[in-house]
Amino acid sequence: MTQDKPAVVCVFCGSSAGKDPAHLEAARALAYELHKNNVQLVYGGGTTGLMGEIARTLVSLSGPKAVHGVIPRALVKVSAKGVGENGAATEMNGGKGAERVVSEAEDQEEIPESEYGVTTIVQDMHTRKRLMATMVLEGGPGSGFVSLAGGFGTIEEVMEMTTWNQLGIHRVGVVLLNINGYWNGLLAWVRNAVEQGYISGENGSILAEAHTVEEVYPKLLEYQCSCDRMQLNWGEE
Repeated sequence: MTQDKPAVVCVFCGSSAGKDPAHLEAARALAYELHKNNVQLVYGGGTTGLMGEIARTLVSLSGPKAVHGVIPRALVKVSAKGVGENGAATEMNGGKGAERVVSEAEDQEEIPESEYGVTTIVQDMHTRKRLMATMVLEGGPGSGFVSLAGGFGTIEEVMEMTTWNQLGIHRVGVVLLNINGYWNGLLAWVRNAVEQGYISGENGSILAEAHTVEEVYPKLLEYQCSCDRMQLNWGEE
C-alpha cells in the first residue's frame, strides 16, 4: 500500500443490468462516491450492465485515466462494422454474450482511452484477477475490493479476494454492497460456516457488509485485518 497514491478500488459486478433497477442506480451512485473521494476504479472491462454503468459514469466525472478495465480476450467480440450503441453485446445461442464489443481498429492488447476508461485485454480469467488485485495493492489508503450485484463470476471473484485475505496474501478490505438484501444468502452462509466451525469468528468479519453506497469507502478506509488470518510467506505476493 503506497501512502502518497490515490486509493484504487476494484469493483466486481454483473455484465447485465438485472431486473431490479436499484442495482443500476447503486452502480451510478458508487461512481459518484469514488469521484468525490478521488478514488480510481479497476473493473472487469465490460461495457454492458452494471460494469458499463459504473465505468461510464466515473469516466464522465473523473476522466478516462480514473478507470482501468481488465478483460479476457474470450469476452471481447470484434465487429468489422463497428460497435453498437453503448458497445452493447448481443446474446449468442441464447447464452451469455460478450462483455465488450470493439471495432477491428481497437483489436489490440490495450484499448485506447474511451468513455469506459483504459482497457487492457488479457489471455485468461486468472490473469484478469491477478492484474486487478495488483492494481489495488499498489494503491493508497482506502484501496480494496467491492462487490455489487452479479452472478457466478462476481461471487467467485469476491470470494477469492476474501480467501486471499484469510491466507495473508493481502490486507485490504473486501466489501459487499448489499442492496435490497441481494447478498443476504451469502452472508447467512458465512454465519452458518462460523457456527459450524469452518470459519473462525474473527475471520467471519473479513467479508464486510455495506447497506448503502455511502458506507462503502469509509469501510475500506477503516478496515482492520482479522487477528486470525494465516501468517504465511507468499514471497513477492
